[in-house]
This record gives sequence, structure tokens and C-alpha cells, in this order.
Amino acid sequence: MLDLRGDPIALTAALVDIASESRHESRIADEVENALRGQTSGFEVIRSGNAVLARTNRGMPTRVLLAGHLDTVPAADNVPSRRDGEILHGCGTVDMKAGDAVFLHLAASICEPAHDLTLVFYDCEEIEASANGLGRIERELPDWLRADVAVLGEPTDGFIEAGCQGTLRVVIRTSGTRAHSARSWLGDNAIHKLASVLDRLAGYQARSVDIDGCGYREGLSAVRIDGGVAGNVIPDAASVTVNFRFAPDRSVEQALTHVCEVFDGLDVTIEQTDSAAGALPGLSQPAAAALVEAAGGQVRAKYGWTDVSRFAALGIPAVNYGPGDPNLAHRRDERVHVGQITAAVDMLHAYLSR
Repeated sequence: MLDLRGDPIALTAALVDIASESRHESRIADEVENALRGQTSGFEVIRSGNAVLARTNRGMPTRVLLAGHLDTVPAADNVPSRRDGEILHGCGTVDMKAGDAVFLHLAASICEPAHDLTLVFYDCEEIEASANGLGRIERELPDWLRADVAVLGEPTDGFIEAGCQGTLRVVIRTSGTRAHSARSWLGDNAIHKLASVLDRLAGYQARSVDIDGCGYREGLSAVRIDGGVAGNVIPDAASVTVNFRFAPDRSVEQALTHVCEVFDGLDVTIEQTDSAAGALPGLSQPAAAALVEAAGGQVRAKYGWTDVSRFAALGIPAVNYGPGDPNLAHRRDERVHVGQITAAVDMLHAYLSR
């Protein structure tokens, strides 16, 4: 059985040693469920598929939710774990079994809680959003996601990373007239028309905005170009896929309006193909402000999209906070400095205790 009350570094290693690629989390969910039922006091524990949920109901004035996903990307000859001095190697050490271990250890070791506590360990975060276990819980068990503040154990290098950017993808298409390239003047080259689109992108001035003391910088980038028929044909169709990473003070609709304004006046069509709303940090809320204080003010904006957006949509301030360098996630040499694990335990223990 997992030892929740022992060394959280050893607990991290034990979790890493349980292979849990997305859609194959049943064994780790079994182990987490059994450990929570056997080693914590005052928690209601339930199972939802391969997600495990636990909560206290002590009548505290505030509730803190700690959430972490149990799945990993496919292993790359990096399971089981390996300890080398102050470094723990292995698949999921960073993303995000170190964060899971911190939360499990806290659930079993806090003696004088200052808040009611909810823990959500969910499945299928690393694959398509439609399979995400947190989304299933939101649909089927919404009462379990109610809280005054939520902390996701995503790796943040020991910083609190607040909120997250939104993301929008569009395909911008041009059209022309097909012709033989030996008689190019008889055609209208759709690829050439993309030059005006790329000029707009090259000259784009990204906006920066401060929200709750966190600086979010936006970015508008071409991420794919398609076009061409054959080596001797003037193409009559071409497209560029553009990704807009926007600050969380914009809605998806406002982001799309902005993108359309950037390319206004060009002979193009614009089609939205994907989007996800950002999450406002909400650090002015009392429970979130107390968390920032406990972290010594070590807070910054989250670049990229995470599941904090789900909580923001529910009106719950949410932050990312966990051990590990996010740049090492998913790598063959994924690894975490063990000092970050103990530091996260110490900080959150102080925040969650009286």
C-alpha cells in the first residue's frame, strides 16, 4: 500500500513506479483509493471511473480543492523511477505525480486544518479534452467541484502560476485560378496571396496586460501553411493556420473578433477550428490571496492552457502550483529536484493548517 504519512519523496517514486498511461489508470486509481480509505481521517471517499475523490465536511468557513491527474504520457524507458542524489528521474515525476504525492501526503498529515479539503485525482488529462476525467466529474458530480479556491498540482518550478491563457485557432484561406505554370499569367496564385496575411502577422504588436499583479503577454502566430497542387500548376487554393494565445480578460468571442480585425481588408476567409477560454487569476479573492501570502508572493502568470480554466468557468479562483520544471514534462529524461517536493509540502501545509 502507498504510504501517505511517510516521506513524500518516496511516495512520489512509488506513484511513478505504477505505470499509468492515459486510459490505463485503473491500478493507480485502486492504489490511491485504498490508501485514502485506509490512511486518512474524516474523509468521504468515492470513485468515478478511474478518478478518486475525497473530501472533509467539518463545517469550516472555506473549502480548498486540490486536483491532480493520475495519467502520464506513454513511458519512454523511464519507468521505474531512479534516484540520483537530489534528483528523482522517471515518467510522471514532473507531470504530475510529484504534485499528486504532495496532495496525498497533506491529506494524511494535516492535524489541525484551517479549511475543509477536497481532493480530486482524475484520469485522461494527457489526451483529447473530451476524455478528460475532470470534465466527466463536472458533468456527473458537480457538487464535488465546489470550493473557495482550487490548486492544480501542475509543475510550476515552485511558483504559483495564476489563471491561464486562452487559445484560439483559425484557418485563413485564399483562392485563385489554376493554370499551367508555363503560362502563369493566365492564373491567379493563391499562395502568393498569403503574403499579405504573413505581413500582417510579422508586423503584429502583441498586447501585454496586468491582471491581479500577473503579466500576460499575448501572441498571434502562423503555425501551419498548406497549398500547392503539383510542381507545374499555379495553385487556386492556399491556407495558413493561425494560433492566438490571448490574455484571460478576453472571451473566446472577443478573441475571434480581434483576429478578424487584424486581417480586415484582405481577400481571405477566416474559419475558427478550435478554442478554449482562459482563466482569470482571481487572486483578490480572500482564499486565493492567503495562498499567495503563504507562498511568499512567488506568483506569476500561467502561459498556456490548463484545467484551471474549468474552475474559472465555475467562478472558482484557481492556480497551478506544483514541484518540477514544466519544461521537463513529457521528456525521456523527465526529472524533479526532491527539494521542490518538500518545499511544496511545507508551503501548502502552512496554508492549509491553523
